[in-house]
Amino acid sequence: MLEFLVPVLESFQEEAVPLGLEVNWQKTMVQALGPAEDVPPSVRVCGQDVQCVDEFTYFGVLIHSSCSSELEIRRLCAMTRTAMQKLDHRLWRSRIATSTKLHLYNTYIIPIMLYASECWTVNKADILRIDVLDQWCLRRILGFKMVGFREE
Repeated sequence: MLEFLVPVLESFQEEAVPLGLEVNWQKTMVQALGPAEDVPPSVRVCGQDVQCVDEFTYFGVLIHSSCSSELEIRRLCAMTRTAMQKLDHRLWRSRIATSTKLHLYNTYIIPIMLYASECWTVNKADILRIDVLDQWCLRRILGFKMVGFREE
């Protein structure tokens, strides 16, 4: 498909010039989705090298060439755990009413976990991972220590 992409990018450059726009080829990247076989490290467009990448971050979302959301879900789980742990002694273990803690959880923590979730492709393992994190957060808020489970 690269033989089709290069002429399209070149015509994009040509169409941008009359509008007073300029393509920044140093920031432009190409990503092959799905099984990437024989993908070169870069392609030449308008005399500039455009890097071919496996993954990149776009508006805070990790886009991976495997078309799987597992890496993004793992990254957001880690960010959510960090946010919960930072608020542990100040908020979750304080004497604030449980209803207020749950309201704060739904307002500030859930959006971290679900950022761009409408674009995810999930499987059973991803759903389980999200469920486990939600239960971990709620146990932490409610002050439960599960016997036999590792508390991270």
